[in-house]
Amino acid sequence: MIYTCYEMARDCRSDLPEGWSYFISNYVPVVRKLVAHYGSGDEELVRRVLLGIRKPESNLFQNMEPVPERWFLAELRQAVMAQLVNTAPEIEVDLETVASALEPLTVVEKQAAWFETMRYSPADTGPMLRMAPATVGKIRDRAADLIRGKVDSWRRTLMADNGPALGREATAIHTDDCLSPKTFLDILDGRMTWSGRDQLERHVNSCWHCIDHFCRMVEIVEMLRRMPPLTEQEAEPYLQLLGVKSKKRPLWKRMTGQ
Repeated sequence: MIYTCYEMARDCRSDLPEGWSYFISNYVPVVRKLVAHYGSGDEELVRRVLLGIRKPESNLFQNMEPVPERWFLAELRQAVMAQLVNTAPEIEVDLETVASALEPLTVVEKQAAWFETMRYSPADTGPMLRMAPATVGKIRDRAADLIRGKVDSWRRTLMADNGPALGREATAIHTDDCLSPKTFLDILDGRMTWSGRDQLERHVNSCWHCIDHFCRMVEIVEMLRRMPPLTEQEAEPYLQLLGVKSKKRPLWKRMTGQ
């Protein structure tokens, strides 16, 4: 029987060990990778993030509707980001200014620029957006020049420095017209292109919530590549941390080391 992501969320919501054990084995590797990318990467920070997710007030598992795993993982990313402490940048820029400056760019160009707020280099961004890193670099240079013309103070790292704050602003501007999980996944899986539907492209081109969410899902898909689940030995400390009773393996498995 296949244990789905939705069933895991349901069981975690009910505080059942089956759900939390599955979450720890399969999704703690994602948490660790996100913490390594956006935070200090130390184990104490991973522990703090997991304890935050475990709290009753955490809304990670509150969605009552079945959703694709990649959609859940995009929400897991947001739960991780909420636990990270970010210092205010020396020079601040808000999303309204960025949106106004980058209006001339296409949807894909805006995505290439937005990945800079997520601390990804052109070399990392290129494969995720299926374009040459040099092309990403040129797009970002143009984006930087456009933003420079809209602000009083500027530095080349302005987008990256303001990444966490810009991400929070983008998350908060969801509207009823924003894309559904199925549409995002159709685009990611190559079943639809941005230019395939004029109305869709027009919305996304002016919606930084959708641009941000798409980039987050692309990031998660990339992270999942070649990421094995934790072994029982690796999972045990996290089970203890979250107060989850581990299921005892059958005697024959323990005797054979399986």
